[in-house]
Amino acid sequence: MREARIVNWSKRAQGEPVRMEAFIAGEGYLPHRHDNYAIALTVDGVQSFHYRGSERHSLPGGVVVIHPDELHDGHAGTVEGFRYRALYLEPYTLQSMLGGKALPFLEGGVSTDSRLLHAAMSLLKDCDRPLDELEYSDALYELAVTLDWLGGSSRRLPNADYRAAELAREYLHGHWDESVDLATLERIARRDRWKLSRDFRKAFGTSPYRYLTMRRLERARQLLGAGETIADVAFHCHFADQSHLTRQFRSAFGMTPGHWIIACGK
Repeated sequence: MREARIVNWSKRAQGEPVRMEAFIAGEGYLPHRHDNYAIALTVDGVQSFHYRGSERHSLPGGVVVIHPDELHDGHAGTVEGFRYRALYLEPYTLQSMLGGKALPFLEGGVSTDSRLLHAAMSLLKDCDRPLDELEYSDALYELAVTLDWLGGSSRRLPNADYRAAELAREYLHGHWDESVDLATLERIARRDRWKLSRDFRKAFGTSPYRYLTMRRLERARQLLGAGETIADVAFHCHFADQSHLTRQFRSAFGMTPGHWIIACGK
């Protein structure tokens, strides 16, 4: 398999939520999946990616919406490359506003709907400054409602205990640096472990183990960006060794830790 080329340039915005702007020429990201929503606004060029069995293309003004845990890649659709701005949202952030509804899903992965463009622009129009807290809250609510409407979902999660899933998620979020098993989550959430595992997937689009792994990978990405070595990061973030971290990192982010370090300008 060919190694992915790193992005020509990328920069991450300050503050929350996680936002970035990048330019890619050629192949940018290997096939990968992450447990959050990736919402990308195509600014220039043709943004292309493989998603759910076919190749998709987004032109300037188009909004790409990648559902949690869906396999995808990223590459330029023309030799000129493309520029995009992206926002990454954990499903529980939307759930806090949707109140336990099924997660919004856009089948095609690309939308030209003006309401979604407006909602995305509110969060992505200026990546050079952090968003004001109230500004962020208002824009995020508009995005959640728009995604819910476009996804055609008005139903609640069927036969799922959203509160139990949220208790488990909160525990995993706060104990990413510890060994956690389903027995512990069962006790914390007061819910049968197998029902809880099902509830978690319905509420947040991924499994408890995958969620925990992604929290460790997010921390690994922060440490790598701060200049720590790959070997030290693997140890501190509870991976078996450097090779284990590299495999998981590439699977989640579409590039190796080494390429991430270069992309960060380290």
